[in-house]
Amino acid sequence: MKIGLSDVEGHVLHGLLEETSGDIVIRLDRHGFIIHASANIAELGLDLSAALLLPHITDLAERDHAAFLGEHVAAALADGPQSGWAEFPVIACPERATCHEAHCQRWYALTLRPMRDSRGIADGALCLMRSVQQVRSLEGELHARAVTDPLTGLANRAAFCASLRRHLANGGGQMVAVFAIDAMRALSLRYGQRTADEVVWGFAKFLETMALPGHELARLDGERFAIVLPEMTSRGSREWAEDVVATFAGIAASASSKAPQLTASAGLARIECTVDWTLREAELGLVLARAGGGRQVAVAGYRRAA
Repeated sequence: MKIGLSDVEGHVLHGLLEETSGDIVIRLDRHGFIIHASANIAELGLDLSAALLLPHITDLAERDHAAFLGEHVAAALADGPQSGWAEFPVIACPERATCHEAHCQRWYALTLRPMRDSRGIADGALCLMRSVQQVRSLEGELHARAVTDPLTGLANRAAFCASLRRHLANGGGQMVAVFAIDAMRALSLRYGQRTADEVVWGFAKFLETMALPGHELARLDGERFAIVLPEMTSRGSREWAEDVVATFAGIAASASSKAPQLTASAGLARIECTVDWTLREAELGLVLARAGGGRQVAVAGYRRAA
């Protein structure tokens, strides 16, 4: 459906298009229905010339964001205070009604200004839609870097502590294990930091392989890793951790006495009280395991060889 514009509105739209190349200019009626849009709205998979019914501005947003966009537009059409830009995702593809692919999602920002008729009564609005996908992608990348360990690609200590806080907020009670490669400092001094980094990376991949579905794995620092073990009893956690330690010792065993003999140890604790308390208890168990010669799993006050 094609709706004509007045000469004044057409002039305004033409000027906006000249100044905002790449942006989408939209004309709404007083109820929020799209009565005109610049040709580049086709980038969102919409063809207004073939539409039998006027689409509503909220039809552009993904379902979960439609209400938010509707409130933003309604406030502006009601001549409320200027609310700036509203950001929302759209499905941008020809099959937008049935598309659920993540790569079809694009983020846009929308701002609008009410228009009035000759009597000064609000008669719709002019909108400007601008792509903010690049900004959103950059923000996502920066967030990923902030919570990811650069060497192993696992979650870092900050992300793991945030996870512990969420578990505590929900009552806690899950088991957590802290693993570490034994005698890592000696290995680093003898073979250099590059070799040490390769060992840490390899141990991270090994732990990823041993982790069960639902386990949350992170690198705390250096050679230490932590794993949340949901839905595991204390005994089950010990048995699983002992299997991890024994398996690592077996696959890392070297046929040459001159090569480094790699083993690992682990400490266990229950998620309770605070994040610091939980990690302190698990790391105390790790200290006890290492004090016994390594290749062990221990809990503060309890120790058992793997």
